[in-house]
Amino acid sequence: MAEVRSFNRTTNWITAYVVVASIGLTTMGLVMLFSAGAVRGAQDLLVKQVVWVLISLGIGAYVSFVNLEWLRNRSYILFALCLVGLVLTLVPGIGVKVNGAQRWIGIGSLRIQPSEFAKIGLVVLLAKYFADKQRDIGNFAQGFFIPSLIIASVCGLIIMQPDFGTCFLCGAVGATLLFQAGVGLRWLLPIASAAVVAFSVLVYFDPVRIRRVTSFLDVEANANDSAYQLWQGMLAFGVGGIEGVGLGMGRQQMYFLPEAHTDFIFPVIGEELGLLTTMSILFAFFIIFFSVCLKLRQISRMYEYLLAMGALLFVVLQAIINMGVVTGCLPTKGMSLPFISYGGSNLVVTFVFVGLVINVLRKKDNPSPIQAREL
Repeated sequence: MAEVRSFNRTTNWITAYVVVASIGLTTMGLVMLFSAGAVRGAQDLLVKQVVWVLISLGIGAYVSFVNLEWLRNRSYILFALCLVGLVLTLVPGIGVKVNGAQRWIGIGSLRIQPSEFAKIGLVVLLAKYFADKQRDIGNFAQGFFIPSLIIASVCGLIIMQPDFGTCFLCGAVGATLLFQAGVGLRWLLPIASAAVVAFSVLVYFDPVRIRRVTSFLDVEANANDSAYQLWQGMLAFGVGGIEGVGLGMGRQQMYFLPEAHTDFIFPVIGEELGLLTTMSILFAFFIIFFSVCLKLRQISRMYEYLLAMGALLFVVLQAIINMGVVTGCLPTKGMSLPFISYGGSNLVVTFVFVGLVINVLRKKDNPSPIQAREL
């Protein structure tokens, strides 16, 4: 019984940390949004984001208590709706094009980004599929080809928008779930390599994307041109130093740094609050990933394991990509920072994933004494 109580306490601490870290990061986002949006109608942006935060918290709380078997039985319907949403973005008159990319569906003044919700459909369906096909994972058609088609259908529609970053993210998470489900490397490595080559070819023949790559390789030489945004972000980190210049005292968001309230909000945090705060944010994501992964190792059911792992990967990997982009470690790509960046679709999806992780952890908080001894 002592082992059971110890197991429960550990699970409760991890769950509490995930909740506190998520709310804390979101609060940081609201504070920085007001500062980063100082010349962009900060009050209006803040009000809209507060509404989205309340909606996201409500949805996340609901998902954390939803019956996972109910969700499992409706995974194909959910995935089909996600595909329909991705197709609708490509339909003239329905899809909304911004800066050359047609990634949104306009409903009055409201814009919804279906590629964000497609992440949920992808995770839920892959988790169900592999849970149902555990005995067939060693079979090429059932264990590899069909789930690869599921991933390819999502990535293919997203790349047509085009959205290379989200396509890469979905492909990376999907491939990881294949590996975690037990798909053999003899199939996974050749196809993954071919996918990377195909992705690179698409980038090479896309003038906008290849320009971003070449600019990333020599930021200083392109500081006044294609690498302007990245250069300004790096300047923000340099000016902030260890402790920052003070909340609301930053200059980069004053039209020097484009997208300061969305994709490049992290450099604004670095300028105003300094290295200590940015490292704290990085550390918060690391602890979420490490602690949840540690607990997921004790889950015996394939469906719940893959569901939580996919949700966790989408949140943490997106955060890593965003931080890597704005610090000059990765080529520039428009991808928001989970919890913190302005935007409704990504915030809702992020809290759905948090809810799924908490839901899975909750189902493991009362193991039998025999299970506890086995763990």
